[in-house]
Amino acid sequence: MEKVLVTGASGFVGGALARRLATEGFNVRVLVRPTSNIENLRKVAVDIVAGDIRDRKSLKKALKGIEKVFHVAALFRRAKFPDKVFWDINVAGTKNMIEESFKAGAKKFIHCSTVGVLSNISNPPADESFPYNPSDIYQRTKAEGEKFALEFHRKEGLAITVIRPAMIYGPGDLRLLKLFKAIARRRFVMIGDGKTLAHFIYIDDLIDAFLLASLKEKAIGQVYIISGEGPFSLNELTRMIARKLKVPPSGLHLPAKPFQIIGSICENICKPMNIEPPIYRRRIDFFTKNRAFTSHKAEIELGFQPKVTMSEGIGETISWYKKNGYL
Repeated sequence: MEKVLVTGASGFVGGALARRLATEGFNVRVLVRPTSNIENLRKVAVDIVAGDIRDRKSLKKALKGIEKVFHVAALFRRAKFPDKVFWDINVAGTKNMIEESFKAGAKKFIHCSTVGVLSNISNPPADESFPYNPSDIYQRTKAEGEKFALEFHRKEGLAITVIRPAMIYGPGDLRLLKLFKAIARRRFVMIGDGKTLAHFIYIDDLIDAFLLASLKEKAIGQVYIISGEGPFSLNELTRMIARKLKVPPSGLHLPAKPFQIIGSICENICKPMNIEPPIYRRRIDFFTKNRAFTSHKAEIELGFQPKVTMSEGIGETISWYKKNGYL
């Protein structure tokens, strides 16, 4: 009954991780904000503690007696927030979690970062040796949080491992719902030529990687890219989704530049009013920046092997969307 703490457990990834840990016999505590929707945790044997990674006082209660920490909480792709909020959560919040975990006597700390710290991959596939190259506020703050984690390990000796997932998808994910909906309704328009590469990781495979990283001594002080089958061009990906939905693929393409300009304008107008813009620059990046990686290091050192093919994962995701009334 190892005692573990999961942050971000009200979200897609943190929730899936907390549920998996609980079913495998861990004594699981989750840290969630008081305003978080925790329906995904209602039927799981977890100890729920209200707090905020920006508030060190709330972390002391959450970390009492904890042996391992899985830090998943982050501010992700919400364009309405000023940059300071990203820094407060993704950098200062991570620093708070690491320092308080160390003070509380935690033995291991698994930090969830992102392949986005590498941004566009001009010479794919990218591995862990590629230099940081963040291009937006989310990626910059995630890069700084990751750097702090690795430096803290070197200076203080806390056993920290950094996981960089590719784009995460699967049952429970709503970030890709707009894409699936547009294809299902035959309203999808490709921005750009569709040759841009995208790389994904199915949620269950990512959770496998988290668990492996928490168990392997070799993982301490290391960074691991976790990606599944692929990469695929956006043309291949959208055709695959269309086949699973049994609709004809869209052949309509529009140039990316106008959308990039419109996205920047929308952000400048909406941000001061704390409104989520209908379109923003980082969303257009999905269509224009290559994301292609290799998980060879994780395969060799952790024994990680993705089990779910892209076709299977898309099928499971569509089934979940339909079951829950999204499609």
